[in-house]
Amino acid sequence: MSARVILNPYADRWKAQERWPEAEASLKAEDIDFSVVVSEHHGHDRELARQAALDGFSTIIVAGGDGTVGQVVNGLADARGEADLGTIGIMPLGTGNDLVYNLGMPLDLNEAAKVIAGGKTRRLDVCRAGDRYFVNNSAIGLEPYISVIEKRVALVKGMPRYLVAALKGIFQNPRWQAVVEWDDGRYEGLLSLVSVGNAPRTGGLFYMTPHADPFDGMLTVVLVEKKSSLGLLEMLPKAMSSEGKFIYAKGVREFNTSRLTIRLDTASPAHCDGEPFPQEIDRLEYGILPGRLSVLSS
Repeated sequence: MSARVILNPYADRWKAQERWPEAEASLKAEDIDFSVVVSEHHGHDRELARQAALDGFSTIIVAGGDGTVGQVVNGLADARGEADLGTIGIMPLGTGNDLVYNLGMPLDLNEAAKVIAGGKTRRLDVCRAGDRYFVNNSAIGLEPYISVIEKRVALVKGMPRYLVAALKGIFQNPRWQAVVEWDDGRYEGLLSLVSVGNAPRTGGLFYMTPHADPFDGMLTVVLVEKKSSLGLLEMLPKAMSSEGKFIYAKGVREFNTSRLTIRLDTASPAHCDGEPFPQEIDRLEYGILPGRLSVLSS
């Protein structure tokens, strides 16, 4: 059976639709047998992935960005449960393409098609947040709070738009009274954000969990508590360094765990792989499913 391509034309603000002919030509040049279905609305790519799995497609090629990958992973879990989600390839048509970057895979579409044609796979950990699954990053607190602000920024586009939103969020300096519990630890007090990573980079710019390893069977968690906007602002450029210097600042903690429970006194926005939860939440439990997804990679 051929591979099923799930195309999200909206990825990278409709640029994915413009680039699809190039991606399609790259796949055909490598003699990859595939059929295409197109996501028509938000959440449709999840439905398409579920149906593809039920129809017996062993390989799903994601033509989109990190949000599309996350939706496809959830669709595969809908169809197959938590045992083995199957195999995906990625044609990177998103804005940040963080997972592709984190896995050391090519952003060039011709090279990405060659990776898919090569058939080499790695077993990637899959993370769970409540009843959602993600493969790159999830967060609660300031990070998704900034994403909410970003949607209201109209005059700037691309990465500068996120930076404008980040500055607005930092100066508003929201904090939450929290109880956080993990394998061998507990924290109770104020928090600015909790970032849970399967891999280091998120948002196209930020290394929020700089030591995360998507193959180690563990969640990597960063807790941040900053009393002032100035403290958060000083952290921003350090969070953009691949060396992850910000985790050594006062009020920042990074650790690995197999489970995590967060309880907040007031609800906060949350996201998985850039996809926001439909409502704010005040409790979230995380877990890890080691090696549940095969990814075609170099």
